[in-house]
Amino acid sequence: MMLKFIKSLSCAVAGIINAVETGRNMRFHVVAAFSVLGLALYLRVNSRELMFLFFAITLVIMAELFNTAIEAAVDLVTREIHPLARTAKNVAAGAVLAAALNALVVGYLVFFPRLEGLIFYSTPHFRRAPLPVTITGLLLVILAVVAAKSLGRRMELMKKGLPSGQTAFAFAGATALLILTGNATVATVAVLMALATAYSRLAAGAHSAFEVVTGALSGILITLAAFQLAGW
Repeated sequence: MMLKFIKSLSCAVAGIINAVETGRNMRFHVVAAFSVLGLALYLRVNSRELMFLFFAITLVIMAELFNTAIEAAVDLVTREIHPLARTAKNVAAGAVLAAALNALVVGYLVFFPRLEGLIFYSTPHFRRAPLPVTITGLLLVILAVVAAKSLGRRMELMKKGLPSGQTAFAFAGATALLILTGNATVATVAVLMALATAYSRLAAGAHSAFEVVTGALSGILITLAAFQLAGW
């Protein structure tokens, strides 16, 4: 029984090592994990915060391992470009993205209060800005775009994607910067960058004008609603 357990454990370790050796993303996650844990030790986070960090790191690595396994299984079955194969790989990659976003939020909530005094702010107004509200607003924009795209495809309302996710996120960020800083120069640069993103989606033929405009309005309105609900 013990020999069987040791053999199973060896296979599991070999799988992790193989994923690190062959996967560039896995190597990045491992380096990021070591960096985060090192920072946690340096800042002397408490045991509860360390537990949250460890859970977030483990979730990202697990998602990447599953992603690697699914890609290998799909490639074993077929090397042809098949819609189902593409769906399997995209969904697995989406799981990694969701885990990574969760890790970013956890890292922010743990580290930001300790690093706040070391970060340079351009204005006192920005120092008092509710950054958790900003992150929540951006996450709401992402969730709304994903939900809209899913509903649109099921109802066959669009072909390229309604609304434009990149445009929505760009305008959400620009709106947040305008609220956070109250600085005309910063706001102007942010809006110009958002407009450049929207134009790039049109120029590349990735989205129609209606889809881009819908994305811009979605990003702006959802971000404003998030700040309004937070009472800021």
